[in-house]
This record gives sequence, C-alpha cells and structure tokens, in this order.
Amino acid sequence: MSAGRADGHDVGRRTMLVSGLAGALALGTPALAATGRRDRPVNILIAMADDWGYPFAGAYGSRAARTPTFDRLAADGALFTRAFCAAPSCTPSRNALLTGQAPHRLGAGANLWSELPATFAVYPTLLEQAGYRSGRMRKGYGPGVHPQWPHDPAGPGFSSFAEFLREQPDQEPFCFWLGTSDPHRPYDPELGEDSGIDPAAVDLPPYLPDTPEIRDDAVNYLAEVERFDREVGDALRLLHERGLSEDTLVVMTGDHGWPWPRAKANLYDAGTRVPLAIRWPGRVAPGTVVDRLTVLSDLAPTFLHAAGQPVPAEMTGQSLLPALSGRAAPREFVVLERERHSLARAGNLSYPVRALRTDQWLYIRNFFPERRPAGDPFPAAPGREGFGDIDGGPTKAQLVDNRDRPEFAEAFRLATGRRPAEELYDLASDPHSLRNLAGEPRCAPVRARLSAQLRLWMLRTHDRRATDPRTDFWDHVEYFG
Repeated sequence: MSAGRADGHDVGRRTMLVSGLAGALALGTPALAATGRRDRPVNILIAMADDWGYPFAGAYGSRAARTPTFDRLAADGALFTRAFCAAPSCTPSRNALLTGQAPHRLGAGANLWSELPATFAVYPTLLEQAGYRSGRMRKGYGPGVHPQWPHDPAGPGFSSFAEFLREQPDQEPFCFWLGTSDPHRPYDPELGEDSGIDPAAVDLPPYLPDTPEIRDDAVNYLAEVERFDREVGDALRLLHERGLSEDTLVVMTGDHGWPWPRAKANLYDAGTRVPLAIRWPGRVAPGTVVDRLTVLSDLAPTFLHAAGQPVPAEMTGQSLLPALSGRAAPREFVVLERERHSLARAGNLSYPVRALRTDQWLYIRNFFPERRPAGDPFPAAPGREGFGDIDGGPTKAQLVDNRDRPEFAEAFRLATGRRPAEELYDLASDPHSLRNLAGEPRCAPVRARLSAQLRLWMLRTHDRRATDPRTDFWDHVEYFG
C-alpha cells in the first residue's frame, strides 16, 4: 500500500542470484526434482489469493502487510517485482492463467461470471495427460459455470490440501491449486480489530482520501491477506512433513489488484500488478529478484516447461524458467485487458479496454469513452448498486456519499468519471497514473509508438477489437451472477 514503494526497484535491491538450470530444463525434457532421482518429477503447487494486489507484502516494503510466508518463499526462491494479471477481474484472469492465453482469445471467458468453453486446453488437464494427479481446494476457475467440464477447470475439488496429500501416491507427481476467497470483500471488522495491525502504518495511495474509515477498511483487507499467508504456511509445512518440499515448485500470487475504487477492474497498476514469488529448491537460487515484466498467463507454459512437456503453440504466455535462470531476453512490454466485469450498465454493456505496459510507460485504449468506467451511477438491475464495477464496502460508500465535498471530489472523479479514448502515463514520475499525458505534444512520439505496438500485438494474437473495436460482440454473453 506504500505510495513511496510503488516501483519494484525499491525492493531491498538484493543482488540477482540465479542457479544454472541444467539441460533437464530444456523444452520437452523431464525436469527432475532436486534429489536427482529419475522417478521424482517436479510437483507443482500454486497458492492463489482472491484480490491480493501489489505491493501488499512485507517483501515489497509494505509497512502494514504482515506476510512472513510470502517473504520466506521469496527469500528461498525468486521475488518478481513487475508481475501483472492478464485482466483485473477474477474470471478472465484465472482463465488466462489456466490456459496460458490472453483473455480475448477465450470467447465468453473474457468476461466475469461466464463460461470457459472446454475447447480450450488448461495446464492441469495437459499435466494429467502426462501422468500428473491434479486437485483444487475452494476457489479455482471463475466465478462462472463449467457445464462442459467434468469438474472445475483448475482441477477436481478437495476439502483441503491435507486431504489431497493423504490420497497422493508416492511415485506420482501432482499439481494442486490452493484457492481462497481472501482477501475478497466483504470483510469481518472483528478480524481486522483482532489482527493488531496499526491503521497509522497503512500508506494510502494518493487516489484515495485519507480518512479513519478508509484506513480501517484497509486494515480489514490486510487482516485477510495475513490469513491467506498463514494458510499457505500451513500447506508448506505439510509438504515438509511429507518430505515433498525439495520436489515441489511453489507459486504464491493473487489474481489481480485490491478491491478498491480505481484499482480492481481497472488497467492501472493498482488493478493489474500482483505479488508473485516462486520457490523451486535446487533450481532457483535463494534471493533471486526478477525485475522482468511478467504476466500470470506465463505460469501455464512455465509449469509445462518445468514438467518437461511441450508448450502448445496457442499459448501467448512465455515460460518463466529462462527468467529464473537469468537467461531471458528483456521483455519490452506486456498487454493487459478487460471486457465486461460486472452487471454495471444498462443492457449489461461492458467497458472494453486494452493497455500496453512497459518498464516506464502505461498506454491505455478505451474503446467506449462515452461509457462510465465504473458503471452507471444508478443500479443496472434490481439488487445491484450504482457504479457496480466498484466492489461495495466502506471505501466506496465514503466516496459515493461524499462526492460533492471538496476533500472527496477528486477521488470520486478519478474512480468514476469518464475517460478519454487514449491515456498515457509516465510511471517513473507518476506511479499511480494520475496525470494523463496522451494529449501533450511532447509525448506524441511515445504515444504513437506504444499505440502501434499495441495494435500490432492485438492483430498478431487475433484480438477482434483490433479490427472491430466498437462492436459489442462480448457484451451479450449471458451473465450468470
């Protein structure tokens, strides 16, 4: 939450240490566990939080976030300082992670509360075909429906990781998805009160008013982050007790940014930048820091690569194993996107956006600037709230209820006001994307270059909005929520 630590280069500046990945990591060759036993291929455990965004972890310098498990995992392996979700919305972000593909390639799966067609391959199924046992607990794919699948695309359900491990054959590799609803709204204020987190230690970002109510809301959020961290710590202890720690690649991350106005469901860093740590004993050197631009759709090809399996050509993500070994070429940009988030507009219309994020710049293309990015001011359907693309809670209520007061007016405008067709931000001087430079003549060459790069990437990945930007071809997919 620290505004002063918005850039990953502020992380303790540890020296990049990397281990040489042996030829066993060559694509298509089984990657053995650190024991070297040829009957022990790598296991894969991903711990996925719900709405956990950057920089809400101790390893990123947050004064108030207490995440000893994440911090230890990063210290024992790799800490990613520029990791992003493919879309700042649960369903498309998780779909992109599972398939290794950009959300716009996934049909209805580009929307929240939708359906991922079974025609798309997901990494758990591909690993099952290679002899892995897969499983999942609590929130995996979605929210949405999956009638074409025998179970959740993230894997068959178990009540806990402990139950899954009790049934795990000794000589069979596994991939497991440890899902949680923390730190998704709504929050239990008692959990925040009992946490002992000091509201004064919370560094609120400048797009929010600094009020006691918003600080308390942030404490409740951080208390759920801490609970998720404890749960992952319990899972790592189970691995240790079973003698599986050295054989398991562990990933800990969140599906998108925190559920605050101008964060979740937005393509600014507050909505798309996520914590990410990867531990793989004997393969990733302790203390590794990866500053390279990363997107969560990179994880599916990474898991397949680590397991020695071919990566399907349709995956737009890139294996992270070269980056973990220091052998990856610099990545010039990642592309972020959104279609429909929630039922927030009359007619269930979406707010489609694409963005190109470099180390320094964020270029955003809003395809329907006449629409409101946070949704209509009035409820779009019975039982809904106005500005429905902002999660309900004390912070939203403060902004909406006090919109006409001078101390709230700018934050309300930033969260709900209409945005121009193009936005451009210099993140080196403006990490929270508050000063749009798209219309400034001095920035015209940068804007033109980034716009061209975004369009070329969209064409290359068959994004229909590259050639038909104003058609609502995804808006009328049935809304299940």
